[in-house]
Amino acid sequence: MARILVVEDEADLQEVLRFNLQQAGHEVLQATSGSDAILLAKRYRPDVVLLDVMLPDILGTEVCRTLRQHEDTRAIPIVMLTAKAEESNRVEGLELGADDYVTKPFSVRELMLRVGAILRRTNNEQSAKDQITFGRLRIDVQAHRVWVDDGLVELSSLEFKLLLDLYERRDRVQSRGRLLDDVWGISADVTTRTVDTHVKRLREKLGPARVYIETVRGVGYRFVGTPEAAGSE
Repeated sequence: MARILVVEDEADLQEVLRFNLQQAGHEVLQATSGSDAILLAKRYRPDVVLLDVMLPDILGTEVCRTLRQHEDTRAIPIVMLTAKAEESNRVEGLELGADDYVTKPFSVRELMLRVGAILRRTNNEQSAKDQITFGRLRIDVQAHRVWVDDGLVELSSLEFKLLLDLYERRDRVQSRGRLLDDVWGISADVTTRTVDTHVKRLREKLGPARVYIETVRGVGYRFVGTPEAAGSE
């Protein structure tokens, strides 16, 4: 099951798409304006957006541009739906970052097949991302397991989250405050000293891979950009 945002101001078509997507087992979010679409996409991060071009407030092309510019939504696949069949319109949509372009009137069955193809591609890409290899370090994101060389490293759920957060922002310095926000979610009984303690414990558990996490004095921590960039201890 995927979460799909349908952005369409034509009530009959909106209902047809909702019915068919739900019949296929998907969760459906609905918007009839571009502004609502942007809010829903940022809040729920759907797996696919079906986006009509002609909306009552702003053009679907502007919605697409906005979603592509926002960090939390830029990777969401977008299928543009429009009555404009000219090549220039299709090119504009694709240049803005749309993944597919379907002209009206369209076959609902064909659209469902296109959505299925996009979901399969996205799932395959996500599976590859779920298996991370970085020098001597290997991370299975879904299983929450970490290996250094061939040895399994026992990490707590918080240590795993800390490692993954640092890795995903590798080669960028993460302040202690930023880590408190992202990993701990800030609570009254958590301080920056807690961050230092957990990073120290994490590095100890990583053994020879601890050099991938660097201390930036007076600021915070950085996961190196490449294994070769790591210093020695």
